Amino acid sequence: MASQVYEFNVEMGCEGCTNLVTKVLNKKEGVTNIEIDLQEKKVFVTSTLPSDEVLQVIRSTGRACQFLGIKE
Repeated sequence: MASQVYEFNVEMGCEGCTNLVTKVLNKKEGVTNIEIDLQEKKVFVTSTLPSDEVLQVIRSTGRACQFLGIKE
């Protein structure tokens, strides 16, 4: 499967939240890039994995998370 850039809305309030999300995503094989916009509460993940699998990884942090779509 080719890499896609997925957009998620993630409930984050501080740098600690972003660090936690980054840490769990970096451990997941198939994730090649992570961009986080804390102010907008957006996480962009470049991955060859299905979006629902990436969503579950982010939810494992305990943060509320919603898949918004594929970034063009």
